[in-house]
Amino acid sequence: MSQTMSPLGRPQPLSLMFLLGMGMASERSNCPSRCSCQYLEVNCTGQQLQEFPADIPLDTRQLILAANNVSYLPAVELSFLADLVYLDCSKNLLGDDLDFTFIGVAKLVYLDLSFNNLTQVTFSTFSHLLSLVVLKISDNPNLVAIEKDAFANNTWLRHLDVSRTGLTFLDTSTVRDLPNLRFLGLSDNLWHCNCSFLDFITWMTESNIHFPDADNITCYTPEGLQALRMQAVEAQLHFTCLTQLHKTDYVFLCLVGFCIFLAGTITAWLAGICAVIYKIHASKGEEEEEEEEEETAT
Repeated sequence: MSQTMSPLGRPQPLSLMFLLGMGMASERSNCPSRCSCQYLEVNCTGQQLQEFPADIPLDTRQLILAANNVSYLPAVELSFLADLVYLDCSKNLLGDDLDFTFIGVAKLVYLDLSFNNLTQVTFSTFSHLLSLVVLKISDNPNLVAIEKDAFANNTWLRHLDVSRTGLTFLDTSTVRDLPNLRFLGLSDNLWHCNCSFLDFITWMTESNIHFPDADNITCYTPEGLQALRMQAVEAQLHFTCLTQLHKTDYVFLCLVGFCIFLAGTITAWLAGICAVIYKIHASKGEEEEEEEEEETAT
């Protein structure tokens, strides 16, 4: 079928639109094996994938890899998906090698890494996700550490879930300094309710953030506080930490007292020596004066 050509040999606008449409159709036809593709969405849920799928259309905005056996997310392949805003990698085998993984998907708004094998979250894990609003890292039983400044760059974060992990401690500033945070999941963790954790418990009771499943935000240790809700132990910790002294405190006070006693003893000894020396010099001066008076008299 012939088409109308411009004087420069280019297709007319209608033909050009047709060719562009064909190009887009061919691009979307490159759907990863065992995945289903719709407009701007690739869904690979429950396909027993061992690796990150290849041939993902570059204009994909929603990628679902839930319920597979993926143990590694390649940063380079992810960076090709520059328009990605939604990524669901829940129920996989992702471990602790996620630093700088998301450096090329700065537009990401939703990230689900729940039910994986994460062990820690550092500043480099999510620092490039400046648009992140929802982050789910719950149900990672080996997750035992979240660095103090882990979410320092995620100022748009509104929903954060760290429930059912191996966390025993979370620094208050890690979540307190998130200006848009409204939802924080903390239930069924191994919280160690000691004096170091008192500041976080106080922040919880005073903040306006919603804590879902609040009845299960309980202390795991020490034994005397086990299974008690955070709000219930706050007053007790205040009394224990602010009015009672621990063994280390007594040792410190004893050392301070001994140092003060020793310093006082040494000072008194030096003062006594100085007084004796002064008295000796004074008596010698008087004897010399008396001798001079006697010589003058004779």
